[in-house]
Amino acid sequence: MAKSLILIVDDDPNICEALRIYLEPEGWDIATIHDGNSALKAIRKLNPSLVLLDVALPGQSGWQILGEIRSQSKLPVIMLTARGETYDKVHGLNLGADDYIVKPFDPQELLARVRAILRRVQPALQIELEDLRIDLERYQVSLAGEEVNLTPKELELLHVLAATPNRVFTRQQLLDQIWGYDYAGDTRTVDVHIKRLRSKLNCPRKHWDLQTVWSVGYKFVTRERSST
Repeated sequence: MAKSLILIVDDDPNICEALRIYLEPEGWDIATIHDGNSALKAIRKLNPSLVLLDVALPGQSGWQILGEIRSQSKLPVIMLTARGETYDKVHGLNLGADDYIVKPFDPQELLARVRAILRRVQPALQIELEDLRIDLERYQVSLAGEEVNLTPKELELLHVLAATPNRVFTRQQLLDQIWGYDYAGDTRTVDVHIKRLRSKLNCPRKHWDLQTVWSVGYKFVTRERSST
């Protein structure tokens, strides 16, 4: 199963390393960025599950980055800052931050807040859509009541796409999320697995399909039932 990736955006390498020490034992993958100008590019490339975002950054500020994130997605963001005034907390929450932690922070409090947000946003282990049932806990997929023999990576790819119907994923996002952002292969791996999934699932189906978005990537499309 693909791990959650947490992106830390902070210009202090010591804080980044401390956060890595706290978070990695929980089983999460960690990536770090030290300036605001690189943050949005890293988010698009890595497709993290959650961002820990410092307010005071060289280049774009944390507030600017948060505004850009919220204009495009609901990606969970926890703001990290040395300023603990009520105004700053309210400002961050009004801009769309999911939480706000003041430095220096208690490691157990940080872990509790990260766990709570990831539990809320992570897709269900079991997904049912019309004739398709995906059980990530048991690594089983059934179609019209019949079990479909998928490899683990095929199943994980299908689960990621079906968990957010009609969202477009780039090939690189899928590669990073399922194979890991340090995977040495290329995006053709995703194409091969999509082709196998389509064959095994007899796509397109009546109410859903694995659709190619040309020059971008793929999405799991759901179609509305006819009212007649």
